[in-house]
Amino acid sequence: MPESSAQLIDGKVYAERLRARVAEEVAALKASHGIQPGLAVVLVGDDPASQIYVRSKGEQSLAAGMHSVTHRLPEDTTQAELERLVAELNVDPLIHGILVQLPLPKHLDEKPILALLNPDKDVDGLTVANAGRLAQSLPALVPCTPMGCMILLRDVLGDLTGKRAVVVGRSVLVGRPIAQLLLQADCTVTIAHSRTADLPAVCREADILVAAVGRPRMIKGDWIKPGAAVIDVGINRVPFDDPIKAAEGRTKVVGDVDFKQASQVAGWLTPAPGGVGPMTVAVLLQNTVTAAKMQAGLI
Repeated sequence: MPESSAQLIDGKVYAERLRARVAEEVAALKASHGIQPGLAVVLVGDDPASQIYVRSKGEQSLAAGMHSVTHRLPEDTTQAELERLVAELNVDPLIHGILVQLPLPKHLDEKPILALLNPDKDVDGLTVANAGRLAQSLPALVPCTPMGCMILLRDVLGDLTGKRAVVVGRSVLVGRPIAQLLLQADCTVTIAHSRTADLPAVCREADILVAAVGRPRMIKGDWIKPGAAVIDVGINRVPFDDPIKAAEGRTKVVGDVDFKQASQVAGWLTPAPGGVGPMTVAVLLQNTVTAAKMQAGLI
């Protein structure tokens, strides 16, 4: 196989820089205004992946000098109990950001929970109010993963004006908000999905290709325009290629992009894992600081 042509976008490095800037902002807020940004994370149940994410969020917020609270609720928590906790956090003056870890157990309905969430504390940018603000190009708390993607793209490409961008995936968490952010950056944006006619041809038009469809290695090398910037948002667990490991039931994480093929064509490429993922938590911390400033009337 020929040597890779793509420059890897190491999300761990970018996330470390962002966390350092957040820590500086937290220290400045404490010193100048006596405000310690506070983040509350709500976890219902025992989902292993969610447990890892929540622990990471708690550790990183504390490391940045923030006030951090994790509410771990049992699997059988009722809708009323969860809504009551969110209502309490909405009015807690020490909490500036609230994140309800998704997915919730199947017996719980996330829509009323998100509707109840104070938009000014919605650091995951999932409320209708924040989605509307983003769509209208108004100041908003933006979903963490799309904002992390934009930080990476601006760093490697600089000015995005006039770039052709294709987003594969139309979820409210990633696909739609990142399309809005790319539009605001003066890109020409196409949102593609599973029913897009000749999806490979659409992808090949992209100077910027964002894969957020949730299908392992779906985006092949010949779907990519040579030299394009490829952002792989996908996190998929698949069996190991090694038959012995696969027989043991062991799995590994891969993205929505076929990394080996894409690395021969793309100009820039995020690995999965290690690309977008670390940025998501770092942006969550940044959003919490932004929320604290907004609630204090500082921005």
